[in-house]
Amino acid sequence: MRMPLHRRHRGRKPIKLRNIPFASIGTVRYNIFEIQYMILKESMMNTHTIRAQKSIALIAHDARKQDLVNWVEKNESVLKRHFLCGTGTTAKMVSEQTGLPVKAYRSGPLGGDQKVGSLIADLAVDFLIFFWDPLTSQPHDPDVKALLRIAVLYNIPVAMNQATADFLLSSSLMDRDYVRELIDYEGRIGS
Repeated sequence: MRMPLHRRHRGRKPIKLRNIPFASIGTVRYNIFEIQYMILKESMMNTHTIRAQKSIALIAHDARKQDLVNWVEKNESVLKRHFLCGTGTTAKMVSEQTGLPVKAYRSGPLGGDQKVGSLIADLAVDFLIFFWDPLTSQPHDPDVKALLRIAVLYNIPVAMNQATADFLLSSSLMDRDYVRELIDYEGRIGS
């Protein structure tokens, strides 16, 4: 029986398979492209820079929409320096009543919350202001829970009431770049 190729060449120059150089790390052999990919993936997955001009998602349940609009009006001087987006009616109300440009996605129950969640996962939304109604059951509660889970998973700042939103907006980090750490959950679940 022949000895496996990786054992026959131990201690010699790295072998080339189809002109791709290989390297050994411990007892595992990787081609150079796999190693470069692992290094790139590790560097990309550990941190992400939230730029000084942030992408802020604005979401509010029906009973809190006017509260959010009033809060945006009060903080217009800060918010106008950032990119704003939001779900359906909330984005429309904020844009119409404040004059600020707000990119509108679908209504929350029609997939808007999931869309914002996917933008967070794609690192396209840096910040979430979500005035939710704690006294009313929502038909799309699973979507809301999924959105909040994604926000925590990707370590973005989240405000779910006016006091927290005020603290976040008045932070010295609002006007500069911020490097946030991302936990490698993929490595933890073994995919």
